Amino acid sequence: MSEHVTGIPRSASNAPCACGDSHQSAAGVSRREFLGGAAALGGLALAAAAEAAAPANPPAGQGLPKGAALRVQPVFVWQLYQRHEHTSWRGYGGLHTKEDVDREIARIGGELAKLAAGAEFPIEMLPLVSVNTDAEADAAAAAQADALLVYAYAGPQPWLEKLAASKKPNVMFVRHRSGPIYLWYEIAHWRFLRKNEDTFKEPNMDVHDVVVDDYGDVLWRLRALYGLKNALGTKVLALGGLQSYSRPGELYGPDHAKKTWKFEIVPVAFDELAKRMAAARADQKALQEAERQTAELLAQKNVTLQTDRESVVNTFLSLGVIRAMMDEIGATNLGVAHCMGGLIPILKTPPCLVTSLLNDAGYTAFCHVDFTHTPPGVLMRWISGKPSFVANSHFPHHGMLTLAHCAAPRRMNGKDFEPTKIMTHFESDCGAATKVEYPKGQVTTNILPNLACTKWIGFRGKILDSPAFDICRSQMDIAIDGDWKKLLVEMQGFHTVITYGDYLREVGYALKRLGIAWESVTPT
Repeated sequence: MSEHVTGIPRSASNAPCACGDSHQSAAGVSRREFLGGAAALGGLALAAAAEAAAPANPPAGQGLPKGAALRVQPVFVWQLYQRHEHTSWRGYGGLHTKEDVDREIARIGGELAKLAAGAEFPIEMLPLVSVNTDAEADAAAAAQADALLVYAYAGPQPWLEKLAASKKPNVMFVRHRSGPIYLWYEIAHWRFLRKNEDTFKEPNMDVHDVVVDDYGDVLWRLRALYGLKNALGTKVLALGGLQSYSRPGELYGPDHAKKTWKFEIVPVAFDELAKRMAAARADQKALQEAERQTAELLAQKNVTLQTDRESVVNTFLSLGVIRAMMDEIGATNLGVAHCMGGLIPILKTPPCLVTSLLNDAGYTAFCHVDFTHTPPGVLMRWISGKPSFVANSHFPHHGMLTLAHCAAPRRMNGKDFEPTKIMTHFESDCGAATKVEYPKGQVTTNILPNLACTKWIGFRGKILDSPAFDICRSQMDIAIDGDWKKLLVEMQGFHTVITYGDYLREVGYALKRLGIAWESVTPT
């Protein structure tokens, strides 16, 4: 990238690459401070760094690692009515006896088993609990679960309000055509959400939390909550300290990541990385492992080498060291500061291919340690079960948007590797980076977060082409499905997060729980 990076003069960020030159230091934790005195690589078996890189070339067809299962508590809320002569004595509903209730509970159990078995992400479905009294409503609200799936057949409004007040996400399911019809299908909007008025009064749920009949609509909501659960609390290895591509990102990004996303950020100075890299280069086993990984990558039938082989070897050597550092602190996310300047001489290659390989292995890794685009990238990795590609945004025109970066994952569908050329990083014209060839017609989810960390805008797209302009290596021209002129006017930020597939509904559902504004120019 040729634009100014906060904290780096233009001349420094775009200086010609000298991959063997001495490194420049950056803000962060010193060797002595790193991990509160954790051993440096020289105190570890250097082979451990090579072992850490073993998943870098996972076999095609194998999915990314799963996250922690979403723990769901199903709740069946019900009430039966007693006949009274000469007055209205029953509400809507197709369950009339306790035997009817028992059959419905058994039916729900079978539906839940099918739902969990068919999900592509892990769900821990707890045994269904029955709510027919105040005490049972209290007990269900206190369940140790990530979310409540509430079958609202009938019963007093306060029972549902207790469940919603638990602050756990509630998904309310009611029956219409799937029958027997539920009372709350009639009155969820008016009585529960609006409290018998014209405006919404329920503080803990809204219309997007209610599902009628369709388990597909349940599943995408649970997918959103699963993604959010696994994105929250991410631990970040910030190589070179914190860096942002904008003044707002610098001012708001780290605090936003910590407070809203509960990220734990561990900055590490380049001095520490340089010492570990020097130790790895002096270790014959680490070098042999990097050579083996390089040969394995270049032997793949859809990989073409268009740079020097040594840069790929340097990439795998760097990957082993960085993976070992991540493993020491339990980090699943990597951010690399000064990736076009001070980091290149330390790694003897830009970090582009390193971050690509990490994303393909199931981690999240992005340039710049910029927390305007890191949380969207992390959330989308977990919602989709696929790598996130963080790219530069260009000027929307004629219903399309160009996106490009040199650190693109190859395993964009989460299993298979797209055809890729291993080339130099564009701006420095050295080292190893990926030019991924994307299939025309592929549907994508595209998120543009603003720099103040207050709003994301998104659209569903379709890949038109993988051109080869003189810009960052991996390039997409994407057709915008929706009001592209609205995107032109309202687009903010500088980066776009791209994943294969359509997850716009999931993004909006997750963001409303964090207080981040969401707008899709594609109708959902």
